[in-house]
Amino acid sequence: MNNELNTKTPSASVQMPTIPVKGFSKLSKIEKIDFLVRNYFSNSDAARIQFKKFWHADEAIQRTIDEFSENTLTNFSFPLGVVPNVLINNKLYCVPMAIEESSVVAASAKAANFWLTRGGFKAEILGLKKVGQVHFIWNGEPLKLQNLFNKYKNELIVSVSSLTSNMEKRGGGMLDLRLVDRTHDEPGYFQLLGEFNTCDAMGANFINSVLETLGRTWKNIVMGEVSFTDSEKELQVVMAILSNYTPECRVRSTVECSIEELNDPSFEMSAQEFAEKFARAIRISKIDVTRATTHNKGIFNGIDAVVIATGNDFRAVEACGHAYAARDGQYRGLSDVEIKDGRFRFSLEVPLAIGSVGGLTSLHPMAKLSLDMLGRPGAEDLMKVVASLGLAQNFGAVRSLVTSGIQKGHMKMHLMNILNHLEANEAERERAKVYFENEVISFKSVREYIAGLRNYV
Repeated sequence: MNNELNTKTPSASVQMPTIPVKGFSKLSKIEKIDFLVRNYFSNSDAARIQFKKFWHADEAIQRTIDEFSENTLTNFSFPLGVVPNVLINNKLYCVPMAIEESSVVAASAKAANFWLTRGGFKAEILGLKKVGQVHFIWNGEPLKLQNLFNKYKNELIVSVSSLTSNMEKRGGGMLDLRLVDRTHDEPGYFQLLGEFNTCDAMGANFINSVLETLGRTWKNIVMGEVSFTDSEKELQVVMAILSNYTPECRVRSTVECSIEELNDPSFEMSAQEFAEKFARAIRISKIDVTRATTHNKGIFNGIDAVVIATGNDFRAVEACGHAYAARDGQYRGLSDVEIKDGRFRFSLEVPLAIGSVGGLTSLHPMAKLSLDMLGRPGAEDLMKVVASLGLAQNFGAVRSLVTSGIQKGHMKMHLMNILNHLEANEAERERAKVYFENEVISFKSVREYIAGLRNYV
């Protein structure tokens, strides 16, 4: 095929480099591409064309995107889809989702439409506290160090006032600072634990700057304490860093309706039976880690897609969410269901440390567009939107699992990917969509169908 990259292991004709490259980061983008295609691709012309094909036509935008990362060559595109009719706290949203799995958007949209006529999603913020620590080693009597900390706590807080003043004007800042004794876990190990409210910013840079300053100030205080012996004046700051585990920066989204409103003839079961089967699936996610992992992956299908679309850090969100899922010592499903007094109540409570200002939210053109689509929400409203999409996706996935099965809808959405892989033309694609409307879809069955069409022609 013209301009097709060799996606297999490089052929014997490609002489792989034997000496590590030096100064790669100092090369221009073109020079980086030239080095790579010369050393790692059997079809260097096709590779070079593909790298350049995905550059943005607007040079200014491309320059901005290049500066997001290091050693950038080109752009890696993901589709940006939208879920309309998402009713959250009586406000109607169209929610952007950046994800390559079409069934996620489809399931979320279907769930959003289902709950649109049943009161929509009700979301509430349960906390906004974020934390960070100065991890340090000090060998001495813990009570002696605690007394010193108590004496200088206010001075420590004042030492970062130049960093916290702007955040304080917006209603946030450093909420508290504590000394934590962890010597029972590691000899001499202590922490300065800071608690923060970063308002509409995710706040990583703000928190880290404050913590690094606190670490230096605290070390100077200990070194200068006249009542300490020489050995007690020795303090090693190991690191100063925010924590992505933020169980007190948390949001809850809930949907609720009467059991009768769950009725759907396509389920081939009563509304009561569906509700009980759905609830059993949720309970299984609470007791079996192998199911819980996939259950929560489905939740993050919805969460991550919105987090990415709005320029937030999906890796931090996932790390925190999975840690929260194991907070009692066993990894469990994050969503909950209650059937009581003829009512069905489904909810998701999840920590979400995200922002609507700063970082990529104000730099990435599509992140800015996504936030505009959402009406420029503050961090709290964005948390509610993200959690609600996680709940919508989870409802859609579990509903499919306990009724028709996950593959029926998933593979229908996957059909287009298979047809693209097989390079089906427009006529073949249209005929395949009609044929597989009521047929089992697999890569093998689609390939054989397309081959039959081509042989027939």
